[in-house]
Amino acid sequence: MQEVMPLIDVVIEVLDARIPYSSGNPHIAELREHRPHIKILNKMDLADPIVAARWMKYFEQEQGVKAITFSKNKVGEIKNIFKLCKSLAPNRNKEYKPVRTMIMGIPNVGKSTLINIMAGKTIAKVGNEPAVTKTQQKIRLDNGILLSDTPGILWPRMHDHDCGYRLAVTGAVKNTAIEFEDIAMFAANYLLHAYPEELNRRYKLKELPQTADELVVEIGKKRGGLRAGGRIDLHKASEVLLHDIRDGNLGRISFETPELIKAIMAEMG
Repeated sequence: MQEVMPLIDVVIEVLDARIPYSSGNPHIAELREHRPHIKILNKMDLADPIVAARWMKYFEQEQGVKAITFSKNKVGEIKNIFKLCKSLAPNRNKEYKPVRTMIMGIPNVGKSTLINIMAGKTIAKVGNEPAVTKTQQKIRLDNGILLSDTPGILWPRMHDHDCGYRLAVTGAVKNTAIEFEDIAMFAANYLLHAYPEELNRRYKLKELPQTADELVVEIGKKRGGLRAGGRIDLHKASEVLLHDIRDGNLGRISFETPELIKAIMAEMG
């Protein structure tokens, strides 16, 4: 990224709209220097629209940053991205002088799907597992935009331990690298406080559990996790919860807000 950056006009960063902070690259501000930076809040069909609107306002307080939302079930929105790219590099908006963009994003954030929609054909390999794109490639679009695609990589945010949990909950970390029960407990605790009504609706709970452990047990009882002797298969119950979150079965949910992140950063000093 650092080597290619001098030849780039506009930086495009694809974020998971459910976790815009945790899915962001903390090094972009330094890498891009003065270059315009577009933050695309992808997977908006899964994210809480009210929270996403607050994130867009939060991001655009930074100099040179523009935020825009997108979801693959609203392909027409791609025109807004093209228009924004061209407006941020007006001196390059010509057929023989394309707007040179670099597109980046963490694994499984939907970057390859977005590229294919932008190109109008299958160029980037798409998969449900993280780390599908493995090499850098340049893609010339028909509308005067040149894309430099980069492999999806994760970077450690050592100052915020919960970032790793949020990334795992939303599927940015391979399932083989996580403990389902641990990640599900984190998600359950957050959902109990932030989205209790969605939990009641999805799992038809007579009474909202008080703790994450109790919630996962209830999910196990109702979703095929009950074993002989009344034992609850916590792994099975955890899988059900995480798949429901990732598939949008709980509704449109966000796992972090600007206010939450500000509070965490203030606490850490």
